Amino acid sequence: MHPAPPFLETDRSELFRRIDDWPFALVIGVCEGRSHVAHTPVLRGDDATLRFHLARPNPACQAITRTCRALIVFSGPHDYISPDWYGIEDQVPTWNYLSVEAEGPAAALDDDGAAQLLDALSARFENSLAPKPAWTRQKMSPGKFERMLGGITAFTLSPERLEGITKVGQNKPADVRQSAGAGLKAAGGDPTISTMMERDQ
Repeated sequence: MHPAPPFLETDRSELFRRIDDWPFALVIGVCEGRSHVAHTPVLRGDDATLRFHLARPNPACQAITRTCRALIVFSGPHDYISPDWYGIEDQVPTWNYLSVEAEGPAAALDDDGAAQLLDALSARFENSLAPKPAWTRQKMSPGKFERMLGGITAFTLSPERLEGITKVGQNKPADVRQSAGAGLKAAGGDPTISTMMERDQ
């Protein structure tokens, strides 16, 4: 992340809201000078910790297990911004986006903690599929879930660093930013980004 001052986001309530809204993230472990990356959904706990799981053979899982540290990167909405939309001369293309980075110590959960995480994950995303009856692990054959649980490691991460980027044209005059936001909306671009660009700031 390039934390340019106009775009740096440090409001923890806003960052946690983004994590809740866009929970699919990159989890990065570094071991012996090499970065290992995996994609996984991440859930936030009431105590501000973050929980996720990885397949045990995954190199990212092994790196995090060995070093007990991880970096999690959440990519929120984003879109290309054409310089034609600004309505002023000598502009260049850019990309506007929202993101979060959480970095800190990571600890492996025991089997009960891992099962609780998987139950919470399925509940979170199954609820959005209503009226479909929610899937639960009780639908599985006896013992199957427990056997599959042995193939993953679940972690909890306590963020020592929590910051992000809010890049929606704040470095432009309000009328120019709003013009570009209207252009993005007219082009069918990301509605979150276009709305934030059009908003008075």
